[in-house]
Amino acid sequence: MEQNKNISSTEFLNILDNHLQRNQYASAKEHALYWLSEYKNSGDLNNALLATNELIGLSRKLGEKEETLKYVEAALGLIKEMKIEGNTGAATTYINCATAYKAFGKAEASIPLFEKAKEIYEKNLSPEDYRFGGLFNNMALSFVDLKQFDKANEMYEKALNVVGKIKNNEPEEAITHLNMATAAEMQYGLEDGHGIIEEHLKQAMLLLDVGMLRNDGNYAFVCEKCAPAFGYYGYFYYENELNERARRIYEGS
Repeated sequence: MEQNKNISSTEFLNILDNHLQRNQYASAKEHALYWLSEYKNSGDLNNALLATNELIGLSRKLGEKEETLKYVEAALGLIKEMKIEGNTGAATTYINCATAYKAFGKAEASIPLFEKAKEIYEKNLSPEDYRFGGLFNNMALSFVDLKQFDKANEMYEKALNVVGKIKNNEPEEAITHLNMATAAEMQYGLEDGHGIIEEHLKQAMLLLDVGMLRNDGNYAFVCEKCAPAFGYYGYFYYENELNERARRIYEGS
């Protein structure tokens, strides 16, 4: 039962995470909707923006295009209302909105938002800040959709330059290499792009194997996420191996 008194951002996110850990996206969305209304009614725009950002992600995962785009417009409106267009919190929202646009076939509309976020990050963050890795990776995915492969590869290389300097970040590096393999296939085709694809697959395997003894949830999630890509390219044994690693971690065996 929700309480009538506003909860802090930390409490809001903790409750949300409890829903998500049980894969209860619908109830997570109900939680976010309830508190969005409460925050707006009390004039707490900072937490209203937080809840709106979460609703963008939840609606996107639920495949609700119109709902997602509605919250994107709401989030962009809140940024203007709060007059925070130039801070890093706004940049995070721009990336979230841009990723939502890309997910629903609006890659072209995502680029200006990514560019806004990039400009803000460059003014406020160290070039080695981990947030650049996520920005460049997501931006590259939009460029791939637009078939602007040179720009996509430039962003992927920038992402690798950032994530490669972060300790124990091999799983994220592996994801970038798998994304680059997909980009190469889209640009050259499976036959002509075979050499480039194989190179990225092998790099991804080496990076994932660095953490093969890890037992944290993030590594399990990445293994599960990466496994189908290896199966797609015919690495069935490695696909099964990654799924087994994830299973062992989830089951605590």
